[in-house]
Amino acid sequence: MAMNREQKRAMQRAGQLNADGSQAPRDRKAPAQNVKSERTKPLEFVREVRAEMRKVSWPDRQEVIRYSMIVLVALVIFTLGVFAVDYVFGELFRIILDPGNSTSGAAGLLTPPGLY
Repeated sequence: MAMNREQKRAMQRAGQLNADGSQAPRDRKAPAQNVKSERTKPLEFVREVRAEMRKVSWPDRQEVIRYSMIVLVALVIFTLGVFAVDYVFGELFRIILDPGNSTSGAAGLLTPPGLY
């Protein structure tokens, strides 16, 4: 296989070629065997869970209240935004598809009187 100097140097750095340009032997390892560990007893599992839960940095009451308020305000803002977009598109489609029977006053502006 013909290679230029750049390719040879890159392959040497990667360990795929020897210094003389011949292919380096590959070290193929056998796949790791799945060693089945002994099952944890329920009581030991509960103890480990409690020990890990003690390490958790829990927020104080004021942080929980502050973050909850931020989430609620964001929820209200996004809900109002989705409602507004839905309402606007609904009215636009209502005007486009049925201009004579629209509930908004804009339909009268689009149709000449006496047409419907």
